[in-house]
Amino acid sequence: MIRVKVCGLTNLEDAMLAVDAGADALGFIFVEGTPRFVTPDLVAPIVRRLPPFVTPVGVFWDHPASHVKLVAEQCGLRVLQFHGDEKPEDLAGYELPVIKTVKLGPPPPEIEGMPAYQIEPRMRVLRYCEHAAAILLDSASRWSEGEPRQPVEWQLAAQYGERSPRGARGPGGRHVPIILSAGLTPDNVARAIAIARPYGVDVNSGVEARPGKKDPDKVWRFVTEAKRAA
Repeated sequence: MIRVKVCGLTNLEDAMLAVDAGADALGFIFVEGTPRFVTPDLVAPIVRRLPPFVTPVGVFWDHPASHVKLVAEQCGLRVLQFHGDEKPEDLAGYELPVIKTVKLGPPPPEIEGMPAYQIEPRMRVLRYCEHAAAILLDSASRWSEGEPRQPVEWQLAAQYGERSPRGARGPGGRHVPIILSAGLTPDNVARAIAIARPYGVDVNSGVEARPGKKDPDKVWRFVTEAKRAA
C-alpha cells in the first residue's frame, strides 16, 4: 500500500482534513522565510491531536543539529526530513528516522532515441543510503516561493525503486525506500505511482487553494487516487 504524506501544513483544520482523507504522514516546514513556515508553538498542539498511526514529520534546511533536536522534542515529531545541503554524516546522531531529499534536475537527454542513464543523481542517492531511512526525490527548482513545480522524471525515479536491480541500497544490501515528490496533483499521482513505483508520495502545493492553505477537494482526491493506484 502506497504511503501518502501531505506537507506544508500550517493549521489544525488542514491537518485534520489530511487525517480524515487518509494521509499516513503530515509535514510541517520549519524553514524560516518560506510561505509555509511554522513554529513549535503552532505545531505542538496539532501533533497532540493526531491519531497514533499518523506520523508528524518536521522539514529542516541546513539547521544545526541542536536546533533540530530541540524542535523535534518540543513538537513530538517522529520523523525528520532534511531538504538542504546536509552531508551524509550530518544525518547521523539523530534518534528519530531521517528522510533525506535529493533534488533531480531536468529529464536526461536522449541518446539514439533512448533516455541517457544519469550517474550523478544516482551517486547522490547512494551517498545518503547509509544514514537515511528513506530518500525523497524532489525537483531542483526552488519551492520557497510557494509556486507549483514541474514533476521530476518518473522513469528516472523508477531506477531507484525496490523493483529495480539498481535500486537504492544501504549497508548490508538494505533497501532504502523512495518517496516521490514535486509537481504531484490529484490528476497525475496515479500515473506517477504506476511509472515510478515509489514507497510513498509527498504533496504540498498540488493540493493547495493558496500557499499554506489546503483545498479539501484536492486533498481528498489526491489521497484517494494515490491509494487506489497502489
